[in-house]
Amino acid sequence: MGGFFGAVGRRDVTMDVFFGVDYHSHLGTKRGGMIMHDVDGFQRQIHNIENTPFRTKFEGDIPKFHGCSGIGCISDTDPQPLLVRSHLGLFAITTVGIINNTEELIDRYFSDHGHQFMAMSNGQVNATELAAALINQKDDLVSGILHAQEMIDGSLTLLILTEKDEIIAARDKVGRLPIHVGRNAYGCCVSFESFAYHKLGYQDHYELGPREIVRVTASGVENLAPAGDKMKICGFLWTYYGYPNSNYEGVNVEVMRYRNGQIMARDEMAAGTHPEVDYVAGVPDSGIPHAIGYSNKSYAPFARPYVKYTPTWSRSFTPSDQRIRSQVAEKKQIPVPELIQGKKLLLVDDSIVRGTQLQATVDFLYESGAKEVHMRSACPPIMYSCKYLNFSRGNSDMDLLARRVIQELEGDEGQKHIEEYADGKTQRGQCLLRTICRKFGFDSLGYQSLDGVLEAIGIDPEKVCTYCWNGKE
Repeated sequence: MGGFFGAVGRRDVTMDVFFGVDYHSHLGTKRGGMIMHDVDGFQRQIHNIENTPFRTKFEGDIPKFHGCSGIGCISDTDPQPLLVRSHLGLFAITTVGIINNTEELIDRYFSDHGHQFMAMSNGQVNATELAAALINQKDDLVSGILHAQEMIDGSLTLLILTEKDEIIAARDKVGRLPIHVGRNAYGCCVSFESFAYHKLGYQDHYELGPREIVRVTASGVENLAPAGDKMKICGFLWTYYGYPNSNYEGVNVEVMRYRNGQIMARDEMAAGTHPEVDYVAGVPDSGIPHAIGYSNKSYAPFARPYVKYTPTWSRSFTPSDQRIRSQVAEKKQIPVPELIQGKKLLLVDDSIVRGTQLQATVDFLYESGAKEVHMRSACPPIMYSCKYLNFSRGNSDMDLLARRVIQELEGDEGQKHIEEYADGKTQRGQCLLRTICRKFGFDSLGYQSLDGVLEAIGIDPEKVCTYCWNGKE
């Protein structure tokens, strides 16, 4: 998906930007970038981080960076931040989101002679460059940002660093992602994740509303465009993407995950579907807090029957080749035989998306001596590829496990009954669970309900985006 961090101060903020961006490394594995500004101008660097962490790649660049303002990003898509020169001046820009109508926008606004975009190796246009081109169609940055957000099918959250030692921060028009502003004695910072600036000595100062645009300087925050009324923040921030110590809309990620696991166990116990097991375990890392909540509520002991060996491969999906990713994932799983052999295990994962590594995990546990393996997903079946961010995004909805199984069961007719399949209480929902169990060798399978997830998040359900679960915008 990606994340960003920026800072403006009355002293050099290079190290704040460096560590602030590094604290967003859990949000992407492709590219990282930093750009600083001082009286001598801008300094910028972008690195590929697919096989080496952000911090390692940028440590050698830090002595060359200096300035009282800067921004940086972890990007799971295109190289950025970009440095743009236009009638609006010279500025740096970094974005998070998705543009689904790229070709339409290029044809509509930039098809005449004299307009061009730098193509990447795959022939695609850099989404951040396209966003900047849309912004530059207006007479000022604020009008340009609002114009770009309106024209884009998808989402656009961004930071712009100007030559005036200021950061313009703009949250997506319905607030699918958060933007936090922190403050200390020397200045302010802007961040996707709130914990990132807490570790750098900043305190919570301001959280942007949907569609809101602000100017951030060393002195504070100035509103440039008011927040809108409609919000649809991504529910997956709490279930999977967000770091445990982060807060979105006042709700802590780790606390939500404990609560989510408790609700799932509560509902299963009420329905009589909770199996008798020796241990409840979580799929590392984000499945663990959901499992702790489940364990606490069900009174089944929590354990870690296997751990991930991460010193060399911190992210299992980092390699671009799926075969290598699968091998790495398998090699990382180190069993604790005393907690597996002859045991009945209930395993909780944050989600089941494509099911790519599920089979290997189940086989690994049985090969290590497990007597039973029961699987639980901390959210409902993923039925739709995300149109707004970079989660559960593929070439087709048929890349998703639940949709593939529905197609196997009923063909095209089944796709007309997705809502039924998503509900484990219906006949079709039960059929989906049994089929996936047979396919992967689970002794039982359960998904958290959508109502359960929304209860765990605890804010107005109308303000949470649930598109990937129910297809509703």
